[in-house]
Amino acid sequence: MPRNFFRSLSMREWREAAPTEETRRVGVVDIGSNSVRLVVFDGAARSPSVFFNEKVLCGLGEELQTTGRLAEAGKARARAAIRRFAALSERMNLTALIAVGTAALRDAEDGPEFVARVAAETGLSIQVAEGVDEARLSAQGVLLGDPEAHGVIADLGGASMELVFVKDGEVGSGVTTPLGPLRLNRIRGDHTKHVDAALKKSVSRRLLKPPALYVLGGSWRALINAHMAQTDYPLRVLHGYALDLDEAIATAEWGAHLTPDEVRDLAGCSERRARVVPESAFVLSRLLRVIRPERLVLSAFGLREGILWEHLSEELRSQDPLVQVCERMERESGRMPGFGHELWSWLSPLFPEFDEPRRRLALAVCLLADVSWRTHPDYRARSCFELVTRNTFGGVDHAERLFVGAALLFRYKKGNRMVAEEPAVARLLSAEDLRQAEALGRGVRLGAMISAAAPGVLPNCPIEALSDGLKLTLPNVYAALEGEEVVRRLEAFAQALGLPGELNADLGQLVDAAS
Repeated sequence: MPRNFFRSLSMREWREAAPTEETRRVGVVDIGSNSVRLVVFDGAARSPSVFFNEKVLCGLGEELQTTGRLAEAGKARARAAIRRFAALSERMNLTALIAVGTAALRDAEDGPEFVARVAAETGLSIQVAEGVDEARLSAQGVLLGDPEAHGVIADLGGASMELVFVKDGEVGSGVTTPLGPLRLNRIRGDHTKHVDAALKKSVSRRLLKPPALYVLGGSWRALINAHMAQTDYPLRVLHGYALDLDEAIATAEWGAHLTPDEVRDLAGCSERRARVVPESAFVLSRLLRVIRPERLVLSAFGLREGILWEHLSEELRSQDPLVQVCERMERESGRMPGFGHELWSWLSPLFPEFDEPRRRLALAVCLLADVSWRTHPDYRARSCFELVTRNTFGGVDHAERLFVGAALLFRYKKGNRMVAEEPAVARLLSAEDLRQAEALGRGVRLGAMISAAAPGVLPNCPIEALSDGLKLTLPNVYAALEGEEVVRRLEAFAQALGLPGELNADLGQLVDAAS
C-alpha cells in the first residue's frame, strides 16, 4: 500500500470545499475487529475538536481464530452501524468521509464480500489497511497528540496488535501481531507461550528498552480507567496517564486477574468490552516484560487521528498542539482575541527562571485567561480549571495540565481556597510548581485588571522587577487606569514573586506593597 493511500481519498473535493484547513469537517469510519466507530473532526487543525463520536461494539472478529470468517451476528451489527453512520454523515455537511477497515476485514476470507456489500448498501468505499499501514496510522495519531513522542507505539485492536517506533516526529516501519484479545479468547489453555512466541517473532532490537511505551486501544483504556478507580487517582483524564515500568507491570498483571464484572464496575464500560479487558491486560504484561520501557503512557489519540494527520499540511504539523488549541479557544470565546499573546509578552520578563517547556504552559495560561468571562463570577475559577482538566488536550502530561489549571485558579479571587481543596493539585504538583503557578496566576489577574483584557494597553504600561522591588508604571494617558483594585492586585503579584511592589503613575501616587 503506498504511503499516500488514504491521502488520495476525497482529497481534491475536500481541499476545494472550504477555504481553510480548520473549517473542514472530516469524518472517519473505523471498522475494527471489536468495534465500529464514527468520529467527525471539526476541522483538520493541529488540535481538532471532535464534533461527533459514536461507537458500536460489533465483534466482527470474534470467530476469526476458529473459522477464518467474520462473525455473522457481528456482520449484521456492523452493517447496521455503518448504514447509520453514512446517513448521519450526509446530514453533517462533511467535506470528507473516510472508511478504514483493520485486522478483521484484512484477514477474514469473507472480508472482501463484506466490503462489497457495504458499498452496495451505502455507497461507502471501505479501504482495508495492511498491518504496516495500521501501525503507521496509529503512530501518526500519537504524534498528533504528542509531537515529542519518543518510543514504541502499541495499538491493540480486537484481532491484532501493531507495534512501531517513533522519534523526532518520524515513524519507523511497523509490524503487526495476531495478539488481539478476540483471537486469544478462542485459544484453549495457558496463553503465555503463544503470546511470548508471537512477541519474540515480532519485536526487533530497535523496540527494546525505549523511553516510553505508548498504548492505544479501547481495551487498554478500560484497563487504565479501572486502575484509576481502584487507586482513587484524582485526575480522571486518560490521555497522558503515565506509570513507571514496575507500576505498569503490576497494573497489567492486576488487570489480567480481574473478572469481567469487576472491570465493568470499576471502568464503567460495557459488558462486551469488559470481557476482553483481562486478556488485553495479560498481553500488555507480557509486552512490558519483553521490551522493558522506562514508562508506560496512555494515548487517547490513535488510528483515526492518524488518518487526519495525513491530511495536515507540514505547516500545521509543525505547530504546538497545546498552543494551537488555546489560541482557538481564545479566538472563539475570549472577550478580546489576541490579548493572551500580549499578556505573556508583558509578563514573561518577570519569569526568567521558566525554561522553554514551562514558558509554553505560561502562554497557554495567558491565552485561556479570559475564555470564561460569560460564566457567573462565582464559578469562573472552577470553569477555567475544569476546561483544562476535563478535556483531551494534546501536548501536555497530567502534571503540566494541572499547572495550567492551578495558574488559572490563582487568576481568580477564590483561587487560594480552591487550590487547597483540589486533591489532584496536591497529589501531582510540587511545592515549587504551585509557587510558580500562583505567581503566574497573580500576574495574569493584574494584567487583566489594568487593561480589561483590551489589546494595546499593556505594552504601554511597563512592569519591571528591579533590585528594590516590582514596579508598574502607568505613563501619560494610562495614568487614569490607576485604581484601588489595580493596587491590590499589584501587591498580590509582588508578594507571590517575593518582592515589594510599587505603582508609579503620572498622577504622582506611590504605593508600597509592604505597607
